[in-house]
Formats: sequence, C-alpha cells, structure tokens
Amino acid sequence: MGMQKVAVGVDIGGTNTVYGFVTEAGVCLFQSSFSTSNYPIFENFVRELAMHIKSKYKTLDRKYKLVGVGVGAPNASYLTGFIEDAVNLVWGKHLPLVKLLGAHLQLPVELTNDANAAALGEMHYGGAKGMENFMVITLGTGLGCGLVLDGKIYNGNEGYAGEMGHIIVREQGRSCSCGRKGCLETYVSAKGIKRTVSKLLAKYDGPSVLRDIPFNKFSARKLAIAAYNGDKVAIESFEYTGRLLGKTLANVAAIFNPEAIFLSGGLAKAGDLILKPTQFHMESNLLSVLKGKIKLNLSSIKSNAGVLGSAALVFMSGH
Repeated sequence: MGMQKVAVGVDIGGTNTVYGFVTEAGVCLFQSSFSTSNYPIFENFVRELAMHIKSKYKTLDRKYKLVGVGVGAPNASYLTGFIEDAVNLVWGKHLPLVKLLGAHLQLPVELTNDANAAALGEMHYGGAKGMENFMVITLGTGLGCGLVLDGKIYNGNEGYAGEMGHIIVREQGRSCSCGRKGCLETYVSAKGIKRTVSKLLAKYDGPSVLRDIPFNKFSARKLAIAAYNGDKVAIESFEYTGRLLGKTLANVAAIFNPEAIFLSGGLAKAGDLILKPTQFHMESNLLSVLKGKIKLNLSSIKSNAGVLGSAALVFMSGH
C-alpha cells in the first residue's frame, strides 16, 4: 500500500466551523469543530483553523498524504478566492481566505460557496450521484443554495450564483442583515424560524413550552422536539417556514427545472416537520408541466455535506 491521498474539507458557518480529513473515496477519517464567533479578527480565525489542521494531521496515520484544503463559506467566490461581504460572518467585506490559509499551511487551498460545497458532497458521495441537474438548499444560520446544471456547479459571472436566501418573498418584510427587507433567509433559516416563533408566541395566548426557552438558547433541535411533542406554536412555525420555502422552490424550479432538490443543514435535521409542508407547498405551486416531476429529498449524507464537498473540490482540482 502506497500513500493515500487525504484532503481537509472545511465548512465555515456563522456559528461553527467544521473541518474533517476526507479520503478520495469520501470516508471522513476525523471531524471536529470550533466556534467561529470566538474569533472577531479574521487573521486570528485563519491562524486558529491552520493550527487545528496541522496538529490533527500530525496524529493521522503516516500512510495519509495531505494534498490540499477545500473550504466552503458563505459568499465565497471560487473564481477569486475571496469571501465577500458575507452577512452571517463578522469579519467585514474582502477576505482573502485562499491566500492567507495557503500561506499558513503551504498547501493548495480551494474555496467555494458553502452551498456549492454541499452540492459537491451530494454529487460525489450522496443522493445526487449520476444527476445532471439538481439543487441543494442549506438551511443553517442563513439559507444557501448550490446549483448543479448540466453536471457542473453553476458559479455565475462573478461566482455568486445561487443566492436564493436573498430572493425577496415579502414586500417590506423582515429586515435582513444584507440591508434589504423581506429576504427568504429572514424567514427560512435557523435565524428565521426563531423570529417566526417569537411572532407566533406574541400572537397566541395559549401555553407553549417554547415560552420558557430564552431567545439566545433557542435551537432548531429544541423546536423540533417541541413540535414532535405536539406543541402548536412549534408545529405552526414549521408549517409557515415550509410554506415560504415551498413556494419559492416552485418559482425557482420554473427557471432551472431540476431533477431533484435536496435539503441539508441544521434545520433539515427536523426531517418530515420541514420536508412535508415544503413538499406540499412546492407541489401545489408548481407549473403544471413540472408537477410530480421534481424530487424533494433530505440530504442522505450523515456527516457534514459541506466538509465532504469541500474535500471533493480538492480532488477535482487534481491535487
């Protein structure tokens, strides 16, 4: 047995950064995470990430050769190597991630949008194997969308295609951290559903276990548990979220005509609670020629799809 190639896949989120060592076959040898928000200065964050990668690589079996690092991040451009103006990250506008991380590690670094990374994970190691046209919607702190058209990730002209979280779904709706009002992400995301719950708690007088959870301790998991236990506010918040997501997917499907749409990320872990209403409202708003023709699935990837996809990016680039 010669040396086996391994790549590091990194998924930078507004809350946590997850990284893992992945083989070419898509086996995650090791995965860990640290808090993104603990590092208000970008350079310090990159140094911390590089330290995690170096120290973990030292503990791996010597048969593995680290060939590169792939990173998925919000508002990241594969074409420029920069993260630009990401509203869910605290570091400001122009972040030269590829250059900085590459300098720390002396290894090739590939960068792409976090949802594109999830789409690559789905394509190489998940439910989208063999599909030419599909979408992956990441429901995390915000909402991302990775588009695969004719078998290739669609980057767009500047590398920012797929910003579905910033489709305006409500005229003069909730204010978004992007500076506009009514963006889909302010309703459909971990942050968005939290705001929905607050509104519903104010609207209804009845009992709800959600009244006892402080806003900053609130999580999609706690909400899912409450809904499974029959909490009316929790159930309605998933219904409302699924309605807006389903309608928007029906609109987007009219343009892209995907074979399938995959939901991944923290909010997708709620399973049928989010899938069923989304499916219902997508199907009932679809163009008649598309009805019954678009599969809506939860991601089949059990580990982090962004980590696997970011690692796949390294192997695809021939490193």
